[in-house]
Amino acid sequence: MRHGDKVNNLGRKTAHRHALMMNLGNSLILHKRIFTTLAKAKALRGYIEPIVNRAKENTTHNRRTIFSVLENKFSIDELFGPIASKVGDRPGGYTRIIKTGFRPGDSAEMAMIELVDFNEIYTQNKNTAKTAEPKKKTRRAGGTTAKKAAAPKKKAAKKDDAAEEKTEE
Repeated sequence: MRHGDKVNNLGRKTAHRHALMMNLGNSLILHKRIFTTLAKAKALRGYIEPIVNRAKENTTHNRRTIFSVLENKFSIDELFGPIASKVGDRPGGYTRIIKTGFRPGDSAEMAMIELVDFNEIYTQNKNTAKTAEPKKKTRRAGGTTAKKAAAPKKKAAKKDDAAEEKTEE
């Protein structure tokens, strides 16, 4: 029985599983997005999040520790360079898993795992939402600020029209 066993062995021995996670982690760091099975994506999330969290502080000790796990110089440079600069203020949740359906050959459930800050579609929507109008207030708070701001402008426009009529006479 596997009571309390929280490790998904993925049908592999320990050494094979570690090699698989190392290769998936390197691919995710270099390409920012990979397609794999859902089980592997979930296992990779638990593997890569502590690595990205450690990469936020660029010290020799952290570089050597992560190199002992990933064993790829290019991944280390990418991780401590652009990735660490983008996730520096994020408290966690560096990856996103999106289910993409089933593989035709064996009907395995597939998923896309990506680094959150490197998806232009989602980050572009966040930036436009921040520059758009402020959130609508509830009825109890007196309505939106846009309506309040627009109301005096209408009165001011009426006063300007009345002043123009007087000057024309």
